[in-house]
Amino acid sequence: MFKRLKYTGYMANTDIPPVRSRILPVRWVPDLTRLLPEHPGRYDGPLLAVWLLGSYLVVIVVRSVIHLAAPDGGAGSIASIDLSVEGSDNIVGLFGQWGAIQLLLALVIIVLVARYRGLVPFFALALGVEFLLRALSGTLKPIETLGVAPGAALNDVMGYAMVVVLYLSLSPAKPKG
Repeated sequence: MFKRLKYTGYMANTDIPPVRSRILPVRWVPDLTRLLPEHPGRYDGPLLAVWLLGSYLVVIVVRSVIHLAAPDGGAGSIASIDLSVEGSDNIVGLFGQWGAIQLLLALVIIVLVARYRGLVPFFALALGVEFLLRALSGTLKPIETLGVAPGAALNDVMGYAMVVVLYLSLSPAKPKG
């Protein structure tokens, strides 16, 4: 009545393809055409890139809210900038404005990534370039501080993380076909 099938491995006798994890790429070769995809609403890159980008965006949102909400904008209490100098109110004001700009940009990227997931590589590139420009600005116009600010200590790590996110997001997590 029933035909006995020979078992030759996991799901060997079914037409259902095995489920592949989309956490990591299937090919570790980046494809630059994914930077600005033809269909930005479709993302077939590894989920790890999306998760890392999302984690970084959470860090940016938290950092920007601190700059907005802290009485000194985080300039003295976090960045260890000496606020006993003349013009310190301007420093605090700039930190608050910087926080507002960071918050706006992070929220825009969050909305766009939620709607246009295919642009994950582009936003990883943009945040990586932002890191490079901030590093260049810090070299050309260094800020004197009383200690090492957490942002200065973590900037390199986050910049390299965006390079990893860019590489991952440009590598496919689904086989072609």
